[in-house]
Amino acid sequence: MNIDTRLATFDDIPLLQQLIGNSVRGLSTAYNTPGQIESAIKYIFGIDTQLIIDGTYYVALVDGAIAGCGGWSKRNTLYGGDQHKEVEDSLLDPAKDAARIRAFFVHPDWARRGVGRHIMQVCEKAAKNAGFNKFQLGATLPGVPLYEAMGYQAVQKIDEPLPDGEVLPLVKMSKTL
Repeated sequence: MNIDTRLATFDDIPLLQQLIGNSVRGLSTAYNTPGQIESAIKYIFGIDTQLIIDGTYYVALVDGAIAGCGGWSKRNTLYGGDQHKEVEDSLLDPAKDAARIRAFFVHPDWARRGVGRHIMQVCEKAAKNAGFNKFQLGATLPGVPLYEAMGYQAVQKIDEPLPDGEVLPLVKMSKTL
């Protein structure tokens, strides 16, 4: 299978929002309740447009169709789309800080076929080229096995409270090259 990767654009946002909903609803059912899933889509999961502006968010294509998306960040936010933050993130220092691996979503039709791994490799290479040798991410429970397979280690469990009373379990993970 040939996976092509390109930088995401603002024109991609409507399709990526659909992809995110399909990904979370299709891949999280064994890990999260329906209430957690819908609340997370509403309050946390979405596009962080700062990643598009920074040129660090990617779209993975298989046969011309969007199969997944994900990115990395040189900014402080660990997870969440525009609806989850209020101000622009401060920049990280590659000499002492870890780049953030951000907003990975794979369409259920392409799950466990190398799309997430491909995007991760693109992100790690780009972050390394920008001077980072440490990485952090906030993983959803369905994503933990991929990240572990790629050398990330859990460092903290996070119970993220959501405005409607739901709580989303996340795992802060890290990796050093």
